[in-house]
Amino acid sequence: MHLARKENFGPAVSPISPRLELGAYEALWLRKGATDYPQTLRDAKYPIELLYFQGVWELTETRCIAIVGARDATDEGKQRAKQLARDLTARKRPDGKDEFTIVSGLAAGIDRVAHEAAIANGGRTIAVIGTPLGTYYPKENRDMQDRIAKEFLLISQIPFLRYAAQAVPQNRLFFPERNVTMSALTEATIIVEASDTSGTLTHARAALYQKRKLFILDSCFRKDLRWPQAYEAQGAIRVRSMEDIWSHLD
Repeated sequence: MHLARKENFGPAVSPISPRLELGAYEALWLRKGATDYPQTLRDAKYPIELLYFQGVWELTETRCIAIVGARDATDEGKQRAKQLARDLTARKRPDGKDEFTIVSGLAAGIDRVAHEAAIANGGRTIAVIGTPLGTYYPKENRDMQDRIAKEFLLISQIPFLRYAAQAVPQNRLFFPERNVTMSALTEATIIVEASDTSGTLTHARAALYQKRKLFILDSCFRKDLRWPQAYEAQGAIRVRSMEDIWSHLD
C-alpha cells in the first residue's frame, strides 16, 4: 500500500524486519493508484511513493500551511512564528471548524515554535520529519514528536533499513528531500527567517516549482540577504501584514 503505518513502538529499526519492509514495497506496486495517497504530493519533482506515518492521516485533507525557518532562530523570529501560528489556527470556517493546519519539519528553532504555538492555540499540526519514525532529531524534540504522533500527524518518507545502514553524511540528504515533500503537501509556505545558505531555501525553490504560494516575511527583506529579492522576483509574496497572507489565501 502507499502508506506504511507503525504505531506504539520504540527505536525505529528493531521492530521492522526486512520481510515486512520488502512486503510494503510489493504491496505498493500491487496497489498503485490507491486513493489514500494525497494527490497534492504528486506535484513534487520526484514524488515519494512510500510514506510512513503515525496519527490522524485525514489531516492531510485539510488546508495545510507550512511555517518554516532557521534552526538557529532569533528571539524576534520565534515570536513572529508564534504569532503566525496563532493567527492561522484562530481562523475558522463557516461551520466553526479550524480553517488551517500548521505544517513544519520539527527541527529546532522556527519549526518547533510553530508546532508548539499551533497546539497551544487549540489548533492542528503536522510534522514532516527527516528521520525514520521512532528516531528523534534533535533529541530535545522527542516530547513534541511523541505528542504530535499521538494527537495529530507525524509523517516520514525515510526507509528504516536504509537509514540504519548509511553513514550520517548520507542521511543528512534526507532533510532537503523532506522539504520538497512538505512543500507539496501544503498549499502555501511562510518563511519566517533564513540565511542565504539555509536549507529552508530548498523548501522555497520546491514551493515555486510546485506552484504553491510562497510568503516571505518583510523582516527578511530588511536584512543583508540576497535570497528574499531573488524569490520575490520569481513570484514569492512579501508579507508586510497578515492581510497580505489572507488576501492570497482567500
